[in-house]
Amino acid sequence: MVIKKTKVVDKWKLKKWYTVLAPSLFEQKQLPEIVSSEDQALINRIIKVSLIDLVPSGSSTSMYTSVFFRINNVAGTNASTKLIGHEVSPAYIKTFARRGKILLHMTVDTKTKDEEDLRVKMVIVTTGKISENTRRNLRNAAVEEVQKIGPSFTYDELMQEILYGRLASKLFHKLKQITSLKRFEIRKTEKKEIFA
Repeated sequence: MVIKKTKVVDKWKLKKWYTVLAPSLFEQKQLPEIVSSEDQALINRIIKVSLIDLVPSGSSTSMYTSVFFRINNVAGTNASTKLIGHEVSPAYIKTFARRGKILLHMTVDTKTKDEEDLRVKMVIVTTGKISENTRRNLRNAAVEEVQKIGPSFTYDELMQEILYGRLASKLFHKLKQITSLKRFEIRKTEKKEIFA
């Protein structure tokens, strides 16, 4: 009996490295390289990067912030991406919860000048206990401001306002007119995506 020898193909050798590039908003900076056996397998893959790596001189929360990109095109060994959102580490948000402080969470959907839909998740931290009426006023004011500000920026501009901490700073100064605040943070954003 003759045993046929089958040639074992090392699948790893068939794979190649791709250079992933951030969108123009981040000057097409190089993101971590990824490996794949075919171009098409990369499309729609999500890449998570720390904001501090993209913007070294960002806001004070940059080191606790992750930015999410989706690969939308592959040309040769270069993969381009689009920005689909960000998230501040939940563990970092938990550090705001101190005795006597109130944390208010709210979510608001807004549309940008270039017709992109964005979901914005925020947290307000007060310096002390507040009434139900004050809580309601803070929530309503935060939601109204985001819905008012959203359409005045393109998607890229609005995300810059958020990631650089400028929008949170504006909202903090607006909301502290209602009651004394410790902090205001935009903890997460999610771009509404439509897949064919």
